Amino acid sequence: MGKVTGFLEIDRQVHKYQPASDRIRHFREFTLPMSDKEVEKQAARCMDCGVPFCHGPTGCPIHNQIPDWNDLVYAGDWENAIRNLHSTNNFPEFTGRICPAPCEEACTLNLEDIPVAIKTIEQALADKAYELGMVRPQPPESKTGKRVAVVGSGPAGMAAAQQLARVGHDVHVYERESKPGGLMRFGIPDFKMEKHFIDRRVEQMRGEGVTFHCGVNVGVDKTIDDLLAGHDAVLYCGGSETPRPAGIPGADLDGVHDAMPYLVQQNKRVGHEDIQSVAWPAEPILAGGKHVVVVGGGDTASDCVGTAFRQGAVRVTQLDIRPQPPEKENKLTVWPYWATKMRTSSSQAEGAEREFQVATLEFIGEDGALTGVKCCEVDEKRQPIAGTEFVIRADLAFIAIGFAGPFADSVLKELDGRLQLIKDMRRSTNVAANDRDYRTSVDRLYAAGDVRRGQSLVVWAIREGRQAARSIDEALMGASVLPL
Repeated sequence: MGKVTGFLEIDRQVHKYQPASDRIRHFREFTLPMSDKEVEKQAARCMDCGVPFCHGPTGCPIHNQIPDWNDLVYAGDWENAIRNLHSTNNFPEFTGRICPAPCEEACTLNLEDIPVAIKTIEQALADKAYELGMVRPQPPESKTGKRVAVVGSGPAGMAAAQQLARVGHDVHVYERESKPGGLMRFGIPDFKMEKHFIDRRVEQMRGEGVTFHCGVNVGVDKTIDDLLAGHDAVLYCGGSETPRPAGIPGADLDGVHDAMPYLVQQNKRVGHEDIQSVAWPAEPILAGGKHVVVVGGGDTASDCVGTAFRQGAVRVTQLDIRPQPPEKENKLTVWPYWATKMRTSSSQAEGAEREFQVATLEFIGEDGALTGVKCCEVDEKRQPIAGTEFVIRADLAFIAIGFAGPFADSVLKELDGRLQLIKDMRRSTNVAANDRDYRTSVDRLYAAGDVRRGQSLVVWAIREGRQAARSIDEALMGASVLPL
């Protein structure tokens, strides 16, 4: 905890943003960091709540010891706070930027709508770690002689690789794209997280003995069987990247795209790379001077909104089939769980027009090109209401309604019939493996992250990567010193 009476004396403050009129002119991060003293005051608000739900299963999936490092920050002991944070989280600079902070939803002070600014403090700690030179390689004292391959270099793969390397295994990470990071690099816009943070961690991991093999599409260029033959264990962290089929007529018109190719292209532009991707080869997609419609109400849809504004879109409309949520949840029935309530992302606040309880009936066009999106209102069961049809002008439309599992044309195709799959409640096809040992139906092949649990948060991917690393270490060595 922080100061005993801190939550009574100090108002909640979080970092501010650049004005929307300024930030839409660039793709850099736009948060304005708080001073150390301001962060220490916010940490002082952490109260002696008895049961800290913030770092329990309802709050932080990786069980960050939030009250502990809040108390250390309040005391000005930033170095020990940084060590505490890194004991549970390999990459707090990632989660401090792009995690939606379920820990704040679970904070006891959220019962009064004034939770501790946990995400702001975490980001400040992560950035301070670099400032103080505390993010250094931690190579093992000795090597085990065991080789482990990790397929995919998203947050799950990176976390697992770092944990395994630190206990002495020879770790090789195979990445389909040109650089490590997975969709954290190529799917999340730079205005949410600049990619030099990933580059720094990759350099740290190389110093710890991790070898990265980029431009290798496992299941196509190199088989899983080859990896199994050359390694003592293989961990599959391929992510969940297959776009969920929308089944909307007219989706084949020029100007209608799945969301991810659009985001990947722009991230590659910002990174001064060729926009063509191994997974999503396509013609250039640009929103400058266009009327844009985004179908979907989640984070990916929001990222499309912010990207379109920065490319110079004339108008951006976001369609959500769900009813508009209440401004405030009923704390007594929801807390400490994630609440369904009206939330406005920084991208939506830049000028998006949001339509709720609206279904997309058809993409319409002329001469094969998109000209509009036909919509209608829906009832509580998401059924169309007759007579409510309307058309929104559109030159460009993005479908961002989620993902249905890993790509089926690489690893899943190679292991067809050998690798057991399972459908989750969202009808996503994932690799079957439990969350205790992460073993698949193929001997010595493990799976973790979105490829196993379906599309989820970066913080969940880090947790699964860490836990899978322990399971692999235990299987190879008979015991493990890695955390559960």
